[in-house]
Amino acid sequence: MSALSALPFLKPVHLRSPRSSPGGQRRHTLPASEFRCLSPEDAVSVFEIEREAFISVSGDCPLHLDEIRHFLNLCPELSLGWFEEGRLVAFIIGSLWDQERLSQAALTLHKPQGSAVHIHVLAVHRTVRQQGKGSILMWRYLQYLRCLPFARRALLMCEDFLVPFYQKCGFEALGPSEVTVGDLAFVEMQHPVRGHAFMRRNSGC
Repeated sequence: MSALSALPFLKPVHLRSPRSSPGGQRRHTLPASEFRCLSPEDAVSVFEIEREAFISVSGDCPLHLDEIRHFLNLCPELSLGWFEEGRLVAFIIGSLWDQERLSQAALTLHKPQGSAVHIHVLAVHRTVRQQGKGSILMWRYLQYLRCLPFARRALLMCEDFLVPFYQKCGFEALGPSEVTVGDLAFVEMQHPVRGHAFMRRNSGC
């Protein structure tokens, strides 16, 4: 059984009942809200959201389209997308890392034997920002990681102004990151992934 099929919170979540026609018969509609891992076929939608979210702020994207496809081919199980009526509205993309801290190589590598999940990017579509979707998606993603037996920590790097957001999500700052992108400097943050046995016994993992 794959890790994904064992996780109830990654199955489609219907947040509203199917609409009924005047005659009382249900119409077939797309799920109002669904969380699932991404596939390479989602790469263009991912990049469109990411490009709009980041280029206007920093002038560059954490992942370019070929890098998105790269990670969604290598480790799609470490991604999570939020879809509303079939449209991607928010996503996270991660990969595995095998060292205590992130290095420049972590920007492009996936280390299958690693126990740290490097969160490359979290982005929300511009039309649904300021609704708390980023925090909700991160919470679901961290719950998902607790069901993966190899995951011990989540790592990310962010600019100073995003530190309070990730602290509210439970991350702690490790200090300045050694990774730089152009003129940008980052703070490295981590979140412990705990309770593997408990989660497997009590949540169907």
